[in-house]
Amino acid sequence: MKDSYKPLTSGPSPRIARIAEASRKRGDPQPHDPFIKDLAKGFELYSGASIRERQAQTWAYALERLPVYILPECRLVGMRYHLGEKLHVPHPMEWNLSAERLSSDALPHDSELVEIGAYSKGSIPGHVAWRWDWILEKGVTGLLDDVVARESVAADMSSRQFYHNVVTVLKALLEWNNRHVSSMEAKLAAQGREAGGKTVADGAGLVDLIDLSRRVPAYPATTFREAVQSFYLQYLAVMSENPYGGNSPGRLDYYLWPYLEKDLKWGRCTLQDARELIDELLIYLDERIHDADGWVEAIVVGGCHPDGSPAINPLTFILVESIIGLRQTHPSVYIRLPDDAPDELTQLASYYIKHGRNRAQIFSDRAIMAAMQSYGMPAMDASMYCCGGCMEISPHGKNSDLLFAAKHNIPKTLELVLTGGRCLKTGRRLRWENLRPFTAYDNFGELYEAFISELRRELTTVFARLDIHSATMAARRPVYLLSSMVEDCLDRGRELHDGGARYHDYGTTPLGIANASDALYAVKRAVFEDRLCTAQELLVALEANFEGHKDLRAKLLATAKYGQGDPGADGMARRVLEDICSIYSEYRTRWGGRVKPIIFTFLWAPEMGAILGGSADGRLAGTPIAQGITPQRLGMSRGITTAIASVGNVGLEKVSGGASTMWDLDSNWANEETITAILKTFQDMGGQIFQGNTTDVGELKAAFKDPESHPELLVRVGGFSAVFVNLDRNVQREIIERHRHRA
Repeated sequence: MKDSYKPLTSGPSPRIARIAEASRKRGDPQPHDPFIKDLAKGFELYSGASIRERQAQTWAYALERLPVYILPECRLVGMRYHLGEKLHVPHPMEWNLSAERLSSDALPHDSELVEIGAYSKGSIPGHVAWRWDWILEKGVTGLLDDVVARESVAADMSSRQFYHNVVTVLKALLEWNNRHVSSMEAKLAAQGREAGGKTVADGAGLVDLIDLSRRVPAYPATTFREAVQSFYLQYLAVMSENPYGGNSPGRLDYYLWPYLEKDLKWGRCTLQDARELIDELLIYLDERIHDADGWVEAIVVGGCHPDGSPAINPLTFILVESIIGLRQTHPSVYIRLPDDAPDELTQLASYYIKHGRNRAQIFSDRAIMAAMQSYGMPAMDASMYCCGGCMEISPHGKNSDLLFAAKHNIPKTLELVLTGGRCLKTGRRLRWENLRPFTAYDNFGELYEAFISELRRELTTVFARLDIHSATMAARRPVYLLSSMVEDCLDRGRELHDGGARYHDYGTTPLGIANASDALYAVKRAVFEDRLCTAQELLVALEANFEGHKDLRAKLLATAKYGQGDPGADGMARRVLEDICSIYSEYRTRWGGRVKPIIFTFLWAPEMGAILGGSADGRLAGTPIAQGITPQRLGMSRGITTAIASVGNVGLEKVSGGASTMWDLDSNWANEETITAILKTFQDMGGQIFQGNTTDVGELKAAFKDPESHPELLVRVGGFSAVFVNLDRNVQREIIERHRHRA
């Protein structure tokens, strides 16, 4: 094996460096964007139409009027500034508040839980990829012909209306593209008049861009550049209809590679030419959302074909090399590692972790696909998984868009069960007849069953709320353009939340599983087995946050933790995770789909910890919770291999939405060879998603003390990467204080 990865392409060209610099200046602050204002105008304009027709015509009206940008030195056409809406115009098809009113009326008894932070209300759409490759293959005109043919033979009025509305928005996409052509033609004509009819250097580039935009996305792409342009313009359009962080280009290398492969074969371009175009694309994707690091749009490269064979190609490497070479946080580029991946891909992953400025995230195909299949998904669909946003796993172009829709503070639920419904932070007692104090349980089994029973009640309430949100989205926020590229919507003649999508799956995030399992194991040992204290004594210590109970806290801290290789502690973590996954698996969504646990922590480690009192494992009140399914800091005292083995033993085969782990590595110890060995161990032991930081802690502390001297320091937060000095100070502290693995 080679000692270090050797890139296929060289770094950004002078043209790309100029584009990147200009892009940063345009992206912060962003130009004004009128989209919501135009939606409001359109909604009034079509007030006489039926509600479905009115919704489609409104979206088409606003889409057709999106501003046209022809950027300097560009080889790709288009831009949309999603963060530039500054007019505070009410959204005419607002659905979220309506859904909240409906769910509050139907499920009124859990408002106190939301207030004290046990879990979140509301929902967050997005976090999906779609089959944009259909437009590359057919062109918008080909897709239009397909939809019109379906409309002519539709069996029911709902299907006919759906197809009719898809036609409306597809035509709007073509009209927006045509406005780009008209704008460039006018610019070219003006240049000709200024030059007395002579050709100018800039004019030759405009002729090329006009020709490109006349061909795609209207017609099938025939070259790599046409395919990239076709992808890019439809992506901007869909993101206007579905404007949420977490939406994903998905498997960009998979669907674009056939076009590049053909160009390479016929000598139309080189790998370096392809890198130049990919650099430009990634810069523009960042410019749209430049000042919003938490708005994550993920490209997932590598992985396998539906038959299970590796889908690794030169574009896989170019996309990673491109993001390493660009100094930006968007888009996220992540690597899927199949079992039989070539050594070069594993080396690339290690190189990315070490030199990618903390932006890498690595997926293990074996573990993730097995978990997806455990929920009944066919292997062919599971093989096409990608990541919408941070790491919300779903098959590319097959799912509706409530994949990440709520978060749940599992240790808070345990706290309430131990106290009989009293919040240790506020002292507030929730009035639930089914919760009795910890002192009332005769054995650990009774206590544990009470915890799982309460967790089932809370989670089921969250899932029922998501059904209400899904129904409200179908009624008030139909997405016809997105639905035209989600599998089975066209076959069924239904919008994706109206029963169209192949998988009507939701996803929510159970936070702090490691903390809850360590606390439960400490209770089991200290109170019911080793008799270190009584239940009452432990409750008193927790209420005091261990002030005056130093000796008891020391004993609790010494109790084995998940991550240390202790069978009892790891077994408790497995038990908790399996029971949580069972609660998820019991529920069916309104169209028969699943609810999937998606285990990651985003920005919430300090936020969720701040609303927790002291816990039975010796943790003090306010301490951040653990990242993803990673052991908490107390549990990683016996080395990274032991901790990884514990993660592999907890039952990730039932976590079908993805289970992330955070491994921050000592910068002086973690060379590429070491990281390669760690990744192989992670795969072999059943880990799903690997992320972490390799920046020296001293540099982080210096940036914390003097932010202005470190404006471009990037860190892995918890599902996404961000500029360190722009993060909340509590998040910065949590990153600095994480356990660093070393020899």
